[in-house]
Amino acid sequence: MRARRTQGIAAWLILRVSIMEKQRPRGRSSQYRGTGQVYLMRKFNVIALLVTFGISVSIHAQSHEVVLSQVQQERAPLIETMRDLVSIESGSRDFEGLFRIGKVIGDRLIELGGEVEYVEPEDIYYMQDTPDEIGHSVLARFRGTGTKRILLLAHMDTVYLRGMLAEQPFRTDDNRAYGLGIADDKHGIALILHTLSVLKAVGFDQYGLVTVLINADEEVSSPGSRSLITKLGREHDVVFSCEGGLGDRIRLRTSGIGAFKLTVRGRASHAGASPERGRNALYELAYQIMQTRDLSDPEAGLKMNWTVASAGNTRNVIPAEAQATADVRVLLVEDYDRIESEVRRRMTQQLIPDVDLELKFERRRPPLVVNEMSRRLAAHAQIVYRELGMALTVDDEATGGGTDAAFAALETDAPVLEGMGLQGYGAHSNDAEYVVLSSIEPRLYLLARMIMDVSQGKAITAGG
Repeated sequence: MRARRTQGIAAWLILRVSIMEKQRPRGRSSQYRGTGQVYLMRKFNVIALLVTFGISVSIHAQSHEVVLSQVQQERAPLIETMRDLVSIESGSRDFEGLFRIGKVIGDRLIELGGEVEYVEPEDIYYMQDTPDEIGHSVLARFRGTGTKRILLLAHMDTVYLRGMLAEQPFRTDDNRAYGLGIADDKHGIALILHTLSVLKAVGFDQYGLVTVLINADEEVSSPGSRSLITKLGREHDVVFSCEGGLGDRIRLRTSGIGAFKLTVRGRASHAGASPERGRNALYELAYQIMQTRDLSDPEAGLKMNWTVASAGNTRNVIPAEAQATADVRVLLVEDYDRIESEVRRRMTQQLIPDVDLELKFERRRPPLVVNEMSRRLAAHAQIVYRELGMALTVDDEATGGGTDAAFAALETDAPVLEGMGLQGYGAHSNDAEYVVLSSIEPRLYLLARMIMDVSQGKAITAGG
């Protein structure tokens, strides 16, 4: 009797899945967004019930159902983890706050079975905005029974100043969770922690090594962790970077970011009584800007734009010093050499004699360059996402932003996927940074399954 009753319940649940598949919203316009989220939540609930009754559904292998059920159980704890992380202020220059949040993250990783160390900044690449003190990175290693080596990246620092938390605490509103740094990138830390929790709960350890790196200087272009990220990239078969993104997408390519800082030193004099005795630094600055204004090459993805300038501080004094900054974006590492060489060549010609020019070029981030293995791994991610009845967009055209994943890819051909995090919006904004809560289960499932499939040789990696 009990067996027949179980079979009857299972048959009804399978029928519900079938009906839901037929009723699933297919449109992309805004009118479908709410119904799509409701559909996904209902489908998770039905499949979880099927797992409870020990029933296998044709659209998922049994092991996948177990993962899906565990993912659903992690949703509420992940939200609480985001609350805990957002409630610790950790700006890139807040050394004390970074120490506090790093300890919290480290303790959580130890609880999950990781070997944790706190890595001091090394081989620091100094730039104009490099903090006096750079926070430690949290590095954790999880050793398994297999051979594949997988690197997970996220960062704990934010762009916000200490004291802002009191006015903008963590909060949820309908399908959104708001908080300082939640989209960039505290949710990414939470995602990694709860993905590891899912794997532990289902007893999966067929990877050789899962390494987690949470750095504390990403928002200032990672001056103290870039060499560590590059080293770890060389040592692993695949890299998943858990930054968030707009919509259901992952990224394979990002721009490299550079900056020129030009300082002109002339000689001051009275602007009314004896301007000829001066050497006008502002005039020279303007001349140099104008003769380097046409170096962008849009077809090659090379962009250079002067964006900030200043000179003098008194109306009736010929300015003795002037400064300007240019933003540079590249798609190829070698374009850094190309643009720097050409700017320096042009600046050998000056407007005013006896004026000194000082030009500094900062290579703030390398570009993330797509390769065939990354494309193939991304295609596998799309297959995994379709198991949820969802479509995953793969962006392999750079949009101008940079990423730490590019440091990981700098000296390896291993596949690198960026944007594995939740859907997030409003990064670096006041009282408007949030993540979409309905993206928690899909992204948890995606990252957990990708780790499992890479470990079992079902997805392309550098190791074969």
